[in-house]
Amino acid sequence: MLCTKVVKGGSSLPWHSSRAVGGEGAHSRRPRPVRVLGMGGPRTTLSVFLIFVPVYLHGVLSREAGPAAQRKPFFERLRRLEEQFRRLQEVTLTHLRGLASNYNLSYDIDTRFQSLALETQAVALAVNRSQAAVQGDLSRLKTWMQKSQRRSRKLDSRLLALDSVLSDRDRQLAQAGKEREAQGDGLASLGLALRALQDTVAGLTHLVQSQGARLAALEGRLQVAGPGAVAPGPTPALPPPLPPPLPLPQLGLPSPGSPKLQRGGQALRAPPEPGDPPQDFASGLQGTREPQGPGSQRTRPPERPGETCNVGPVLVFPNASTQNVAFLSPGFPAGLRALSVCSWVRVASGHLGTLLSYATEENDNKLVLHGRDSLVPGSVHFVIGDPAFRELPLQPLLDGRWHHVCVIWTSTLGRYRLHVDRRLVATGSRFREGYEIPPGGSLVLGQEQDSVGGGFDSSEAFVGSVAGLAIWDRALVPGEVASLASGRGLPPGAILTLDDAHRVGGFVQRVNCSCLALCP
Repeated sequence: MLCTKVVKGGSSLPWHSSRAVGGEGAHSRRPRPVRVLGMGGPRTTLSVFLIFVPVYLHGVLSREAGPAAQRKPFFERLRRLEEQFRRLQEVTLTHLRGLASNYNLSYDIDTRFQSLALETQAVALAVNRSQAAVQGDLSRLKTWMQKSQRRSRKLDSRLLALDSVLSDRDRQLAQAGKEREAQGDGLASLGLALRALQDTVAGLTHLVQSQGARLAALEGRLQVAGPGAVAPGPTPALPPPLPPPLPLPQLGLPSPGSPKLQRGGQALRAPPEPGDPPQDFASGLQGTREPQGPGSQRTRPPERPGETCNVGPVLVFPNASTQNVAFLSPGFPAGLRALSVCSWVRVASGHLGTLLSYATEENDNKLVLHGRDSLVPGSVHFVIGDPAFRELPLQPLLDGRWHHVCVIWTSTLGRYRLHVDRRLVATGSRFREGYEIPPGGSLVLGQEQDSVGGGFDSSEAFVGSVAGLAIWDRALVPGEVASLASGRGLPPGAILTLDDAHRVGGFVQRVNCSCLALCP
């Protein structure tokens, strides 16, 4: 039998009568709820009416059919039915409250899931950003590692080249020591010969004195005999002939033309013949030198820097900054098998820094004139096609005054020269013999390039002034160098000058002054 029960709160629920009567059936299975109505509505009244109408009809029928004694059990059953209905109402209310709490819990769970989704998206964005930052840091670290590897390779190659140069110097010093020992032996032999010559000269002096006494006696006899008369008497005997001087090989000495005596730089004169006019003894013992030829005459000292004019534009590098740089363009138009770089230079710091740097994609040190803090003060590396270099002495430039510098190189026999203030300071050969400096690179003043047009280091920067810089694709002769250092104009054929410095960066200043004395 299907009946409708009205619960507290105005809700009506359909239940099977078998489950509604038993108390355990109501708790063993969760009932299915229906829509809940408000308290006191028409549906609540209708439900109560439908419950009590059958009860009333059943009572009327039983009252007519049965005796009056049967009315009491009916009311007892109605009372029990009301109690079951109250218990069912309480159970239904409990279930409704559980459903409401479950609905609220599910709503809270959805809200939490949405917040967790938003947080997950935020975490994903943060992870993506951190991953991008890490990738950027890794790329920068990779670039720095590659640059460090290039620098380490360059340093290793320079150390190897420096080791070879030091080995050559050691061999040269050993050879010079042997030559000095030979010169010492020659000087000892020369001392022995000198003492023998002194003994010979003493004997000659005694003979000369005896000859003078005999001549004086003859003159006295001639004066007694008178003019035109010959005094009688025996003719004085002539002095015995002087023994010839011993040759130098018999004295244990090398001949005057031998290499050992020439290295000593001294040559002995032969003793005078008896008929020769007397000479000073000291002058006879001194060594004679060959007269200097036109090529060996010393050039006159350079003019003072303040008197040199017409040197062209001046570039001033005020401090050791990586921003201070000047680019010469368009660079070398063709490959160079000879090179001359000349300029007036005034150094303002304790080291020279980098005067010039030429880099290509193949090698960032194709041509470099640079000094750094690790080198000897005043020492410059002349690099052609790294790692080959020569160390050039430029200590005169550290006095803070203007000096004229010319570096000249030719691939023929690898000859190079360094002129400072018109004087030849250093020279050599077999340096990059047969090499050609390629075109198409970046030519920079004041900085050393670790990459084409960049990679500067402040410890290698030049601090000072450069005036009248010019580059030729041939080797200048000494006369052209002297003329250039005197301010008498540029020799013909210059391929680059300071007028080609179109890009000047940092705090570099371009100054035009008539004479070096007026230049900063």
